[in-house]
Amino acid sequence: MPKFQDAKQTKIFSDMREKEAEQLAQILAERYELPYTDLSRVIINNNAIRLIPEETSRKAKLVVYGFGTKPHEVDVAMQTPHNETVNQVLEDLTRQGYTPSVSIASEFGIERSWEVYHEVSYAKAETRGVMSVSDETMQKYVSIIKTIADVQAVVESAIASGESHALSTVVEIVLGGAVATGVSDVHIEPEKEIVRIRYRLDGILQDVVDITHPNYKKVLSRIKLLAGVKLNLVHEAQDGRFTIKISGIDVEVRTSILPAAYAESVVMRILNPKSISVPLEELGMDEYFYKIMVDQIAKPNGLILTTGPTGSGKTTTLYAFLKRLRSPQIKIITIEDPIEYHLEGISQTQIDHEKGYDFSHGLRAAVRQDPDVIMVGEIRDEETASVAIDSALTGHLVFSTLHTNNAAGAIPRLIDIGVNPKIISSALNIAIGQRLVRRLCKFCKEEYTPEGRERESLLREIPEIQKYRPMVVFPETLWRPVGCEKCSFTGYKGRVSIYEGILMDRNIEAILRENPSEREIKETAKAQGILDMRQDGIMKCISGMTSLAEVERAVGLDENR
Repeated sequence: MPKFQDAKQTKIFSDMREKEAEQLAQILAERYELPYTDLSRVIINNNAIRLIPEETSRKAKLVVYGFGTKPHEVDVAMQTPHNETVNQVLEDLTRQGYTPSVSIASEFGIERSWEVYHEVSYAKAETRGVMSVSDETMQKYVSIIKTIADVQAVVESAIASGESHALSTVVEIVLGGAVATGVSDVHIEPEKEIVRIRYRLDGILQDVVDITHPNYKKVLSRIKLLAGVKLNLVHEAQDGRFTIKISGIDVEVRTSILPAAYAESVVMRILNPKSISVPLEELGMDEYFYKIMVDQIAKPNGLILTTGPTGSGKTTTLYAFLKRLRSPQIKIITIEDPIEYHLEGISQTQIDHEKGYDFSHGLRAAVRQDPDVIMVGEIRDEETASVAIDSALTGHLVFSTLHTNNAAGAIPRLIDIGVNPKIISSALNIAIGQRLVRRLCKFCKEEYTPEGRERESLLREIPEIQKYRPMVVFPETLWRPVGCEKCSFTGYKGRVSIYEGILMDRNIEAILRENPSEREIKETAKAQGILDMRQDGIMKCISGMTSLAEVERAVGLDENR
């Protein structure tokens, strides 16, 4: 192609050639009585293009770009059917059990499609949605990786080796390190000069390692292939998921890919069954609240709601309830997005928005299965709320989550999305509010005397706590983080929930007629003797379980909140 000094003229000439090539392809399609495909408007399917080798694709001047609407049908675009290799490719696809659907495309479109081969070659061929990590590989990472700093060293060593598969290994190291250190999320964030990889450890983001943009391109291709999303789609958000198999345990990884300023940003959420499988007695409820919850989940019907923001431990609490209730005598059905932990003896279903199976449809279907207990992943609209309320009123025990800041906000939220206030009191058993705070590392925490603002908070809160827990005495010393190798030098290891709850009693029922605010509901509920989240957090500080700084981060220490 001629080179022009003016870049604009070069682009105009290039565009003209591509347009002429597309017109020629349309003419050839009519001559051969075949459909015409404009590959510039088609998203190349990563799994389809790998059905034939790149060398064969180039020789035959064609590309397998997608799967058809019929079973085992594959879409094949070629420059011309008069090529000796074309028939060989079509016969080979037929032998593999596929039915080729042939069309004509331009040489430019086909050449651009071949670029995808460079991307898929960076990753090993794997079953879509499943990444198998051998026990040997995992044990290697577990033995090497003890802290986040170890992950950085192993990643940098792999990249420095210069081996062809090193960048594919980076993904395994990052994920293996995430599982080994117990993180909940992996964040990959492209910046102008570098790409930053961070872990969310016990709810707080920690820097892990930086990689270059050229290396990130290959790492991103590997992640996209595993997650089953489109490799050549870079200007739209994509969601995928895959599974790491470790010692017979399936750890699901939910992947979110978002277009950003310098490159696509990736967040991988690690759903480890071990971290979510917590018995009810180990959730962190104080003795009084624990007894209340045991009584509430033993009831034959009613609605139990857990509230809080994303990542506050609501799903873990619901699973603990289900595990406590599980028995051969009762039928339990769950509607989840996704199924995060598989429980034996429970019917678990996963919603599928693409097929129109959402929470409301799933709940209606579940009721027809004659269950005793139903768990709905989330109430987010009037239809789901209405079906959940109706189910609670007709002999079912229903568990669900609601996005509000605290337990008192659950009732106004239900009213806001359209639930009749008159039936809330009949259906709702209890609303729970919760947050997660980090546990102090038992190996390095140190005792200290609180002063200033911290002491003022204790002087204000302890008398309130003593109204309901008379045995509590004012603490002269508390505990704070230090940091050691066992806690990745953060001072914390693991997390525990802080709770509050509001029971539906006669006092709450009486004020519902007046459309009460959150504050009014909370004031009325004080007579129930349940600590709020801030008070529960301070109790955990007194016992040395967490620090005041953590309670302040989670719920604040100010009197008015």
